[in-house]
Amino acid sequence: MIRCQRLNEFIHGGPLVTIDPALLDIVCCPVTHQPLKPLPESELTRLNRAIEQQEIRNRDGEVVETPIDQALATRDGRLAYPVRDGIPVLLMEQGIALVQLEHAEGRS
Repeated sequence: MIRCQRLNEFIHGGPLVTIDPALLDIVCCPVTHQPLKPLPESELTRLNRAIEQQEIRNRDGEVVETPIDQALATRDGRLAYPVRDGIPVLLMEQGIALVQLEHAEGRS
């Protein structure tokens, strides 16, 4: 466990904050009202790559400029919401349509 924690601190620049499973039982997407689940690490990596290329916009139309350490996604995998300092940012306008990943990879 200590090795994993140290590896996470090295990779993420600090301890990885985990989301309380009880919280996941009560939160939902503010747009679709679907339950949310943690975005898999592979998807998060793809998302951050596209963010670095300034190819991702939130639902408000703003370019997402800051990499995301963690995110929650709808069960259907269409929308994701950033988690900042262990707190899910469940504002409609902060949602990210994950279909943008396919478009971003098509341009690369």
